[in-house]
Amino acid sequence: MSTQHTETEDRGHGFVKALGTVDALFIGFGAMIGFGWVVLTGEWLTGAGTLGAILAFAVGGIIMCFVGTVYSELVAAMPHAGGEHNYLIRAMGPKISLFGSWAITGGYISVVMFEAVAVPRTALYLFPDLEYIKLWTIAGTDVYLTWALIGTVTAIVIAWINIRGVRLASLVQTFVVSFLIIVALLLLTGGIVGGDPANTEPLFTGGAAGFIGVVAVVPFLFVGFDVIPQSAEEIKLPAAKIGKLVVISVLMAIVFYIVIIWMTSLAIPASELTAHDLVTADALSAMFGSPVWGQIVIAGGLAGIITSWNAFLMGSSRLMWAMAVAGMIPAWFGRLHPKYRTPVNAIIFIGVLSALAPFLGAAALGWIVDAGSPAIVIAYFLVSLAFIVLRRNEPDMARPLRIGGRGSGGMVIGVISAILTLVLFVLYLPITPFSAQLAWQSWVMFAAWLIVGVFYMFRLPGGVKAGPDAEAELLSKVKARMRR
Repeated sequence: MSTQHTETEDRGHGFVKALGTVDALFIGFGAMIGFGWVVLTGEWLTGAGTLGAILAFAVGGIIMCFVGTVYSELVAAMPHAGGEHNYLIRAMGPKISLFGSWAITGGYISVVMFEAVAVPRTALYLFPDLEYIKLWTIAGTDVYLTWALIGTVTAIVIAWINIRGVRLASLVQTFVVSFLIIVALLLLTGGIVGGDPANTEPLFTGGAAGFIGVVAVVPFLFVGFDVIPQSAEEIKLPAAKIGKLVVISVLMAIVFYIVIIWMTSLAIPASELTAHDLVTADALSAMFGSPVWGQIVIAGGLAGIITSWNAFLMGSSRLMWAMAVAGMIPAWFGRLHPKYRTPVNAIIFIGVLSALAPFLGAAALGWIVDAGSPAIVIAYFLVSLAFIVLRRNEPDMARPLRIGGRGSGGMVIGVISAILTLVLFVLYLPITPFSAQLAWQSWVMFAAWLIVGVFYMFRLPGGVKAGPDAEAELLSKVKARMRR
């Protein structure tokens, strides 16, 4: 009864506090477990070898743990909708806040668009006769109307769920993540029962370039723990506990991906990996001797699509809402639904982009991954800098969760996070033989999004500085908008 009363009170003044511990944790973890583990595992194994791929995810996961630790302190100190937007405006002012928020929003939207293309590709595995009415060919891939419409219709449904309210979205998230965990346990069981250790050879392949190629995709796959801060105002938990959930969700994702890579390698010899389109599904079929088990993995892949898609639509829409309320982007994005108190216009905008993505064809999967990854890393680097700046400029700032105590430990973590994310971004630039090789379409998508962000950044009026006053001004705008 008390929960219902609280939600009713909040409904008239802002976001509804409807998320508990499991809800918040599964939003972060589910966001990191999308479709990549079904469709990309074969590429990781052939590119770096079994142990090489596992180490690449361990290294990438460690980087994300440092970033997640930085986030955990910041979200505990500033548990407001918009996450990065609040940290950056207090540490470095509105212009940098807009740039960083715009970058991470682009990363989030890239994941949503990726999942919209992944849905029909997964459906094609289950229903091979799905393609009718050819529309066009893009990058050597034929695009069919019936194929694309599956992604488009799913995009509309996911947007509708999110407009209806965070509680419905979180219920869907919790149910589907639970199924994902069951699929991972099935793979673990299959590897123990039917796997062959000889299939894991070679342990390493591709040298440094292969290893870096796998590390480069980690930010795209692990982005999602930061969705928890985006929804902070909808989580009915103490601020310090919200911060801890960020790190726990990252650790869960590391374990999940390592189990998937290891178990898949046990099932299929390296020489046969290229013959499989969705290698993880075929791996479980091989271990249990029935195609039914592969279909269960595909169901898990669909579950991963839904959890990731749902979480990133929540995160990106709330970031756009926060930027709009602050007067950084058009006010249209700052409208809350009068009944459900969700950022309805931002959800519609992102929903339209995701509904159009399937019409680019399956080739768009790689472009979208590579376009979103550097944008995500830029935001992580700026948040790490914000952590350092706030530790230096505001040592007495209220921090319910203080990483490393009051000594230099916290500052060291922030510096390491900043250095690692900067190095990770450099890996995307075509300046060394070991750089990640991004397609020109990816660079066009990445550049186009950032150019729009820079345009809005330079339109911001001067005079507003960083610090508590900047955050207070932002919060006052938020409260004013909530009253409308």
